[in-house]
Amino acid sequence: MPVQKIRVRFRMNGQEHEQEIPSNITLLELIRDELGLTGTKEGCEIGECGACTVLLDGKPVYACLILAPKVDGREVITIEGIGEEGKLHPLQEAFLTHGAVQCGFCTPGMLLSAKALLDKNSHPSREEIEEAISGNLCRCTGYLQIVNAIEAIRSGEKE
Repeated sequence: MPVQKIRVRFRMNGQEHEQEIPSNITLLELIRDELGLTGTKEGCEIGECGACTVLLDGKPVYACLILAPKVDGREVITIEGIGEEGKLHPLQEAFLTHGAVQCGFCTPGMLLSAKALLDKNSHPSREEIEEAISGNLCRCTGYLQIVNAIEAIRSGEKE
């Protein structure tokens, strides 16, 4: 039996989209396979690693667990959507400055979880930062540098 297609309208990284998609694909598949945005990583596919974290209406979610039709009428931000043309987002700069990028696999999800926290609370405690990224696993154990980078943004430190 053929998979039913569904038309969805959504905003991704500031751009309006309308497309017909299979009703059974995940948001991760929509982002990577249908839209060609490969910054969002495919990790465990069961919501355990956080590599596929994106912002859905400003909240961090695992794209591997959300069915793509659920984005209809909503806003999605991926790692490609947080900087400006030719300019890194301050969080990205802080990650580089503080050595928080190691293999880089977890970095997009970590950045988006951190962005969601800072958008909600511009001066979180260290504990709140740790809690905000607790759903994102770093295989290189770069947590100290990651937390330090987020703290630097929180405190207004540039470098």
